[in-house]
Amino acid sequence: MNPAAPSAAAPSGTGQGRGASPVRTGRGGAPLPGRVRTAPSPAAAGGRTVAPSPLDPGASQDPHGIHRRLREEFPLTYDPLLRAWVLSRYADVAAALTDNRFTHGHRPGDPPCARAHVDVDTAVLRSVTERTAYVLARRIAERPQADLVADFCHWLPAGTVAAAVGVPYRDVMRLVRGRAAGALAGECGTQIAVREKALASFLGNVLSDPDQVAALRDAPAALVARAWTESLRRDPPVQIAVRRTAAEVPVSGGIVPAGASVALLVGSAGRDPERFREPDRFDPFRDDPGQLTYGSGFCPAVLLAGIEAEYALRALFAEMPRLRLADGFRPTPAGLITRAPRTLIVRPGG
Repeated sequence: MNPAAPSAAAPSGTGQGRGASPVRTGRGGAPLPGRVRTAPSPAAAGGRTVAPSPLDPGASQDPHGIHRRLREEFPLTYDPLLRAWVLSRYADVAAALTDNRFTHGHRPGDPPCARAHVDVDTAVLRSVTERTAYVLARRIAERPQADLVADFCHWLPAGTVAAAVGVPYRDVMRLVRGRAAGALAGECGTQIAVREKALASFLGNVLSDPDQVAALRDAPAALVARAWTESLRRDPPVQIAVRRTAAEVPVSGGIVPAGASVALLVGSAGRDPERFREPDRFDPFRDDPGQLTYGSGFCPAVLLAGIEAEYALRALFAEMPRLRLADGFRPTPAGLITRAPRTLIVRPGG
């Protein structure tokens, strides 16, 4: 089946096959199968499905309404704008990220990742991350106002890698995104930009709620790690991951054909109410945690991201005990493929 000229896939209510997920039911128990809507060739003028697209106008400002409709009505649909089949439910996206019938993809922390790295000294990474976080925090502590994205999140991931491999501070931005990053993180060196966005969303989620600030100000590492995981679930830095099928795969709403490009809506999966209670709420204490940005295996990029989140909070709260968002400011995430607040305007002195 050629993805450039899609045809309707048969509804799949059996859930058979690895990577499948059950068809949902309505209030009366009747099945609510997803629909695969056919469309003209993606090259044809005006060719569109009737399903909403993650690339529709306005999606960057508020993708969640589009994601909700896709999960509920179109769990499998071909999107001519993306030139890919789209999966939006947690069960399908999570399965596709690990199912070997989906190829051509990589997440830091997935099993193949470990083979790409040399031994990493965790104590050294903690030391350089802590030092870098406190240096950055002290530089903005005396300002009446600061932007944590530009002045902190942009520098912490890069500065940590630079310090770990001995790159002089003046050369951080010139070298850290290439040779230095690769020396530490192998194939995951490009994760620096992803970690920047993830950190911005994390700090935005924490600072937006005074109760979370109080809970996490002096929190143990385990609770900070839970808050970090929760932020990755609610606001993943990578919203769409692309894979390709090596065989037909049954999923919610139908069958993905072999040899097809598939867009996995990570941002939608993280807010699937079938998997998470109150999915739009940031809750580090939830008893149903989970995230899809990183795999569960060892990887310096995954390790560093968590360490950076921990020491970011510790340094910011230690150097700025009264840190808060500026009056009238609320973090506004933006982006389609990657997504995070572009600014975090704060009052360091309260």
